[in-house]
Amino acid sequence: MNDRIYMSSPDIGEAEKSAVRAAMDSGWIAPLGPEVDGFEQDLAARVGVAHGVALSSGTAALHLGLLGLGIGPGDIVVTSSMTFAATANAIVYTGATPVFVDSDSETGNIDVGLLAEALSTLASEGTPAKAIVPVDLLGKAVDYTSVELLARRYGIPVLADAAESLGATHAGRAAGSFGAASIVSFNGNKIMTTSGGGMLLTDDEALAQRTRYLATQARQPVAHYEHTDIGYNYRLSNLLAALGRAQLARLDEMIARRRELRAVYTQFFATVDGVRIFGRDGAEDNCWLTSIVVDREESGFTPSELQIFLANRDIESRPLWKPMHLQPVFAGARTFLNGNSEQLFSNGLTLPSGSALSPTQLRRVMDSLTLFVEARR
Repeated sequence: MNDRIYMSSPDIGEAEKSAVRAAMDSGWIAPLGPEVDGFEQDLAARVGVAHGVALSSGTAALHLGLLGLGIGPGDIVVTSSMTFAATANAIVYTGATPVFVDSDSETGNIDVGLLAEALSTLASEGTPAKAIVPVDLLGKAVDYTSVELLARRYGIPVLADAAESLGATHAGRAAGSFGAASIVSFNGNKIMTTSGGGMLLTDDEALAQRTRYLATQARQPVAHYEHTDIGYNYRLSNLLAALGRAQLARLDEMIARRRELRAVYTQFFATVDGVRIFGRDGAEDNCWLTSIVVDREESGFTPSELQIFLANRDIESRPLWKPMHLQPVFAGARTFLNGNSEQLFSNGLTLPSGSALSPTQLRRVMDSLTLFVEARR
């Protein structure tokens, strides 16, 4: 039996198993089907938008969202530097060029003041940005009030990368409802999962239809196979959509469990000098992952030392995202920096945060943290 404690394991129970079995028994084994239609409707209603398009991954949703917004070769797209590579990769898939903007120090989300500087500078140079792709980091929504104001000022669309923030809110509005469109991810480690999968969410009917069309190999509505555009095989399986619908019914329960874990970590580290819980007040956060930021001088230890200690006890932890402007594949990319994302990468560590974490596993994690901290006092 595997006793390893993972950072964010899938939280799957009998409801999910029953849903997948029922989908299999229905005969809808091939991609698409009634569960896909229902999943799109359910999630769009939950987020508060008119349309959802279920896809094979969040990355596919980013790619098609950008294409649907007219992004292509030679265009500039401004995005967060502190993110997973999929955000930047999807921009490159279209032939566009990513320009990276640094983070604010509290949330790691895109620094709105620096974003304003980037948009102004690019416009003054005669190479204006054609879109903004802000990223909701670790379950906390971006300041969309400010980002959308900037987007209107420059007349460009926002494609919100809400891969990590389903169930979170900003100013009372659900993550996934912002911009011209938003995308969410259902990867195995996310707040809810379809094993793999994602969805584009939008109020724009034409954008939703274009996304569906491109995601099904851009087939023309004729009896034979006819194609006038390059298409993609990006639609979600009916079986995985059934899993997603069962997970969505449990989303609030799973968020509540992750919030409980955040509270346990918050109480523990309140007595540890030089360590803070990453992110501001979590009232609108979905608490997908709980991370700490370590002041090495004050705490007497480094995040890597804690990571190694936990790994030796078969407990997974991981640094915060390595910023895109530090990635070899994006060496030489245009950047607008303030140093915050590099500091967060150097000093941050994400702890086991999944809703499937059992009370016994949590005790093991907390006992390990206690041993580590006490040994350094």
